[in-house]
Amino acid sequence: MKSTINPDTIFEIKTPDNFRKAALSVFSYQATQNLVYKQYINILNIDIDTVTGIDQIPFLPIAFFKTQKIITESVNPIEERNKGRNILNNEVLFSSSGTTGSTQSKHYVKNVSIYERSYQKAFQLFYGDIEDYCILALLPSYLERKGSSLIYMVNDLIKKSKHPQSGFYLNNHTDLISTLKQLETKKQKTILIGVSYALLDLAELMVNEPFKLKTTIVMETGGMKGKRQELVKEELHSILCTAFGVDVIHSEYGMTELLSQAYSKGNGVFNCPPWMKILIRDVNDPLSFLSTGKTGGINIIDLANINSCSFIATQDLGKVHMDNSFEVMGRFTDSDIRGCNLLVE
Repeated sequence: MKSTINPDTIFEIKTPDNFRKAALSVFSYQATQNLVYKQYINILNIDIDTVTGIDQIPFLPIAFFKTQKIITESVNPIEERNKGRNILNNEVLFSSSGTTGSTQSKHYVKNVSIYERSYQKAFQLFYGDIEDYCILALLPSYLERKGSSLIYMVNDLIKKSKHPQSGFYLNNHTDLISTLKQLETKKQKTILIGVSYALLDLAELMVNEPFKLKTTIVMETGGMKGKRQELVKEELHSILCTAFGVDVIHSEYGMTELLSQAYSKGNGVFNCPPWMKILIRDVNDPLSFLSTGKTGGINIIDLANINSCSFIATQDLGKVHMDNSFEVMGRFTDSDIRGCNLLVE
């Protein structure tokens, strides 16, 4: 049994067969090296040696990230480091924002450079060279707490953009509006990424003077975080399109428990990077999968989660299209509304 999985194998995936082989290799590793996942597989009475296809891999319910340490090998490097042991300082602990009274999800990341490779390569794939962009971030609810994987990613993208006006904006909407106008005048390619309620707050300031953005991409990363009433995504995007003068709103789909993100360039249709895949499970039989076009629970294979768990059954509802793109339709009843792009319909 391999003691590790080479990340290069993950990020060099180009074909479905590459993905299948890598996924089965990661499964074999995690089924023995991740104690929580191993116990879950044993409870399901699954013989790992009989798993020969992606559709046979068991998916760990995402709720386990709230109660268990989902990490490969028995030693928790973050805790061991805190005990004063000499362990390489390349681990981080990401945590979800949660809602009042809810338990936070925790993602123990043993090698944050894998996360960095994942979002950098995904950005390059979907949008091109980061240095071509100015990145404006309107993420107050994330910025005001510690442990956000989204803030970690956006902060790094801001640094790598090397544009002097890239940066975070908390509640300084006047400065943000002025910056957007300046960048448009210069015809500078820009991405304005924001949590939904903050983008709506900004949009309301533009009621009498809507933007006419031509070189700016507006990207929502979902969720009202208890600040506003949840809207269906069509209504949200319609309001934002009118306020910013754009034809479509882009979206980012990610969460604390993942080290990869999917992106939508409009109409709520997402695409994954080559090392990430969406499967749809039957809500009445969680170990069975549905065919293309049918709505069910979203299962995610994120091979960047090498050192935690790459096979996660989320609490989101969605459907997959013939071209492997997917849509998020909402959430399971009674699950807490949390994470990125979880708009209830």
